[in-house]
Amino acid sequence: MAKTNLDEFTAQQQEVLKSIRTSRIILPVLIGIAVVGYLLWQQFDPRDFGKISWTSHTLFWITLSVTLLIIRHIAYATRLRILSEGVFSWKKCVELIFIWEFSSAVSPTSLGGSAVAFFVLAQEKLSTAKTATIVLYTIVLDTIFFVGTLPIMLAIFGTSMIRPEMKSFADFDGWGYYFIFAYVLMAIYGSAFYYGLFVSPIQLKRFLVGFTKIKLFRKHRPKAVELGNDMMAASKEMKRHDWKFHVGAFLATATAWSCRFLLLNCLIIAFVTTVPKDFFTQFELFARLETMFVIIAFSPTPGGAGFVEILFSGFLSDYVQNATNSTVISTLWRLMTYYSYLLAGAIIIPNWIRTVLNARNKKRQTRH
Repeated sequence: MAKTNLDEFTAQQQEVLKSIRTSRIILPVLIGIAVVGYLLWQQFDPRDFGKISWTSHTLFWITLSVTLLIIRHIAYATRLRILSEGVFSWKKCVELIFIWEFSSAVSPTSLGGSAVAFFVLAQEKLSTAKTATIVLYTIVLDTIFFVGTLPIMLAIFGTSMIRPEMKSFADFDGWGYYFIFAYVLMAIYGSAFYYGLFVSPIQLKRFLVGFTKIKLFRKHRPKAVELGNDMMAASKEMKRHDWKFHVGAFLATATAWSCRFLLLNCLIIAFVTTVPKDFFTQFELFARLETMFVIIAFSPTPGGAGFVEILFSGFLSDYVQNATNSTVISTLWRLMTYYSYLLAGAIIIPNWIRTVLNARNKKRQTRH
């Protein structure tokens, strides 16, 4: 992006734009390719690879996986349309979700896209209150889905839903404790946002600002004040909505996340024909995938690049026992759900920025 274009934005906006510049694709792609290459080198067996048959069965389930990917994107777009109260057209919602997903893909955690979402929605001429409502409420909705469903599935399947070798809490290893840590952390920040939106935004703001009085966090005071103000604006906005608004937003959220995990269910069925297709087996696999995502969500690498590929074989060893199948499935999964958004973002974001700049120029010319 040219410097003259960046000059059109404030310093804070420039920082956000730099976080989604297309050059940031390079790092996660290189990490992912390096790990996949290493796994292939370590695990590749020509005899196993030759056993992979691209039958009508395989193609059917891969096609179903792609269909679920499309439904997932539409579900996210539906949620955005609901939360924006129809201000955005369907086309605009689809475009903005591509940008949102891209920003998450190049950020170290699942929260990485939030700052970009604030910036992007602000450029679409939404009010501060509505922008804050959309971004903060999506965090709450996502958290409700995970925090609400995981204990239910843990009660049904036991600790083996975390990893196959964990038959009880006595078998917990580092991954088990990491999952508990990630789940608790997710529950804490989700509860904090829920409290700020629906209970007392003023108290939450006071807590955030008070917390930054600690010397270590003093430099974050302006951001704490800004988040507190956003929370207060969003809380007022939320009081206008009835139960239908919340139910619709949550159903769209649940559909999107369910499709994300069911997509991998389908890929595993495509290549591992011995995996039972009954509801209980597939539901347990779904639970394992959701557990794995909670761990990936707090990955130190952009979008979990490299981290996912390493986790995949260990977490799903009882479902995908062939190393070559494991590498092929994980690679296809990442191509569909991760690299596809990197590519789409690299195409869509520059055009979106040009559109924003053109709108600003026209507004400036009108004033003069």
